[in-house]
Order: sequence, then C-alpha cells, then structure tokens
Amino acid sequence: MRVASRLRRHPYALGSIALLIAVIGGGTLVLSRPWRSTVGAQGSVPAPPRIPVVTAAARTRDVGVYLKGLGTVTPLNTVTVRSRVDGELIGVHFREGQIVHGGDLLAEIDPRPFQAQLTQFEGQLERDQALLDNARLDLKRFQDLVKTDAVPRQQLDTQVSLVHQLEGTVKNDQGQIDATKVQLVYCRITSPIAGRVGLRLVDAGNIVHATDTGGLVIITQLQPITVIFTIPEDSIPTVLEQLGRGVRLPVEAYDREQRKKLAEGALLTIDNEVDPTTGTVRLKAEFPNTDSRLFPSQFVNARLRIETRRGATVVPTAAIQQSPRGSFVYVVRPDRTVGIRQVGVGVTDGDDVSIEQGLQVGEQVVVEGAERLRDGAAIAVRNSP
Repeated sequence: MRVASRLRRHPYALGSIALLIAVIGGGTLVLSRPWRSTVGAQGSVPAPPRIPVVTAAARTRDVGVYLKGLGTVTPLNTVTVRSRVDGELIGVHFREGQIVHGGDLLAEIDPRPFQAQLTQFEGQLERDQALLDNARLDLKRFQDLVKTDAVPRQQLDTQVSLVHQLEGTVKNDQGQIDATKVQLVYCRITSPIAGRVGLRLVDAGNIVHATDTGGLVIITQLQPITVIFTIPEDSIPTVLEQLGRGVRLPVEAYDREQRKKLAEGALLTIDNEVDPTTGTVRLKAEFPNTDSRLFPSQFVNARLRIETRRGATVVPTAAIQQSPRGSFVYVVRPDRTVGIRQVGVGVTDGDDVSIEQGLQVGEQVVVEGAERLRDGAAIAVRNSP
C-alpha cells in the first residue's frame, strides 16, 4: 500500500522502471543472437583425427624352438710354451698376436754348451768301444786256451764279465749322446699347435730354465673354438633325446645385448652332472670361427635349437600387447579402424613370434603406434614394412 501510494505521488518513477526493464530485455536479445548464429554456422561437432600407425600382415614361416643360456668362449687347446732346457734365450722369432702353425719356430736357446757336451760323449764312446773290441779279442783267445787247459777256467769267466761291463759302458755312452741330441733339438722351441700367440713373457738375452713357471708365451687355438653354456636341468631330457637320435643340434652365439649374431655352430656334448647350486647343466658347442669373431673368455648368449615348427603363423614381436586378460593384438578392420583380438602366443624366433590361435594369415596388425589406440579407434596407415 505504501509503495503504491508513493508511485501515485511520483509518476515519473513508474516510467523510469518501465524503461529500465525494456533496456535489460533488449540487451539480452542482442547478446543471444551471436551465439545462435555461431551454432548454426558450425553445425555438428567434427570427428577426431585418425591415429597414424604402422601395420604388418600375419604370415607363415618355419620357427625354431630354442633353449637359451649364458656362455663363455673356451679354446679347444691352450698351451703355455716353456723351455725344456736351461740356457740363454738368443732369439725370439714371433710377433705378439701373430697366427702360427704347428712346428713354426718361436725361439732359440744357445746350443753351444750342448754341442760341446755332445762332442765329449762321442769321444768317450769311441774310447769305450775300443776297450770293448780289445776285450772281445782277449775273450776269444781265452776260449781257445781253455780248451787246451793253457789258462784256468776262472780267468775265462773274468774276461767274459769284463766284456759285459764294457758293453754296458758303451751303451751308456750312446744313451748320453742321444740325450744330448734331444737337448739340442729342444734349443729350437717350436709351436706345438696352430693358434694365436699372446704377449711375449720373456725377452731375448735372459737365462731361462726348464723349471720356470711363467713360460715364454701362451698360444691359444682359435679355429675351431668352443662355447660352454648352461641350460636348466628340466631341459636335459629333450637334449639327450635329440643327441641319442643322432640329430645335429645347431647353436647360435649372440653378443651381450642379444642383437648381433656372432657365429653358428653345433652342439658337441652335454656334461655328466647337474650343478646343485644353480640347477643347470653345462653344454659344449663347437664353432668353425673362420672369421675370428669369437675370442677366448668372451661372454656370449647361446641359443640351442632343439626343434623347428614348419609353417607357423607369425607376426612381429612389437605387435603383441599385454593386458590383465593376456596377450592381444590390434587388428585392422576394412573401415580403417582397429579391434582388440586376444591371441595365443607361441615361441619367439628373432623379431617374430608365433601365434597359436586367434589370428589368420594375411590379417593386418598394428606394430607401431599401439600405445595411443583403443578398441574401435580410427587409424591412418603410414607404411607397411
């Protein structure tokens, strides 16, 4: 009542209120027009961009089943060359790191003391041989005189004993000559095996002895060479079965990172006992090593192929994804979208993995860019390796 009476008293206030209401309404209409025009121009919300990926087709190939183990390159033969006589080392005829063959001259010991000794023993032999010849002549005379009782029987027996003694002396002299000749041969130190010469341990001019423990040099055979590696004891029956059937089991040697193949060889044998501390058994494989890529005591990763599965379905290892439900791949659909497909993964061979179930040959799977995908995502294929 009071407000109404006030408005009647002031007619200009009523007009002001009406004008204010009109201005506010007009502003609202003006502000609403740009929004409506924008929505009308844009229409529907645009589709998200396609995700770039790299794909590959599932294919068939022969897949090897491997047993893997850590191994060490071990030479078939390692020889420490030592002097077998005492004397001065007057010559070294090898270069450090040189490849030598069996019988190659490596070093020489001064032979002059042994040559002088040989001359002495040869002279002693000639003297004792002359005494023996004279004793045999006397023995023949005594045998004739005994028949006529010209000399006693005891004198004949003494002469027979003297001849035997001189025969033993001559034989001993010959033995000394032969031993000295052997020592002269030992003055020329030759390589007992073919292999690579290590660092020189003694220089020329030093006095060496047959009892020296260090030796002159170490020779290691490089071709062929072996790798000793271990596998779990649970795999022993499989390996023994293949060896019992006379199957040649290939072995591959890889570097420390298992990326570069160093050599290919074959299994030689399996050890006769299991290491109880590790539950593994040692195996020895032989490699031709014609390119000398395997080096003694080098660490390698060995792969023993025990089986080959023919015509297996394979995809690149990068295509396999993991989830709480197991392994899966992103399969490319005809409409250029992807779908999740659960697969059964088999053995891995190089960059490929075999698929036991869930995928057909020829189907395209994503091998790069899968981290941004989800089921039903649209893709754009960059290239197909």
